[in-house]
Amino acid sequence: MKTTECKICRRLGAKLFLKGERCFSPKCAMVKRPYPPGKEGKRRKAAPSEYAKQLKEKQKLRDYYNLRERQFKNYIKEILAKKTKTHDELADLLIRKLESRLDSVVFRMGFARSRKSARQLVSHGHFLVNGKKVNIPSYQVKKGDVISLRLSSHNKAIFRDLPTILKKMRFPLWLKVDINKLEGEIIGFPTFKEAGLPIEISAVFEYYSR
Repeated sequence: MKTTECKICRRLGAKLFLKGERCFSPKCAMVKRPYPPGKEGKRRKAAPSEYAKQLKEKQKLRDYYNLRERQFKNYIKEILAKKTKTHDELADLLIRKLESRLDSVVFRMGFARSRKSARQLVSHGHFLVNGKKVNIPSYQVKKGDVISLRLSSHNKAIFRDLPTILKKMRFPLWLKVDINKLEGEIIGFPTFKEAGLPIEISAVFEYYSR
């Protein structure tokens, strides 16, 4: 039986990397069954309407960051309020906002296998920001902030093999990770293009501009 995360990717027709390492293996549902779940998944369907396209792109981006609709909508509305910006600038601002979430940073640092897991680990108080415990997944980090694993969490089973895992990782250019100290510093933020997301961002803005 496929997990909910795998069904989300199949339904939206895009790899959203919601299951961590499994998404990079031949076991990935998008490799084995690259069509929507259900009996009619393989059947050809009529071309989707413009609204349906916008809705799909919105859901892809929201699910990619593991956000509830209300949270996601608030981020979009905040960005769209900056009316003097171009679409490209708005896209960059949105990605910066989403990637600046503490749970997203923890995921990008390799301290969690998925954003869902990162959200849970942050909520359980395993991480420090500039030496202070922060257990709010949506907490917005800033350039220069240092995110580290609490010393008391180092020996917990879920983090025991972390140094070995991190040695095999390639980190985003905007993150400076110290594997020995199990901490990372924010040295910048990605643009929408650098993030490389399988999203048509203009459709997302159009959906919420209706």
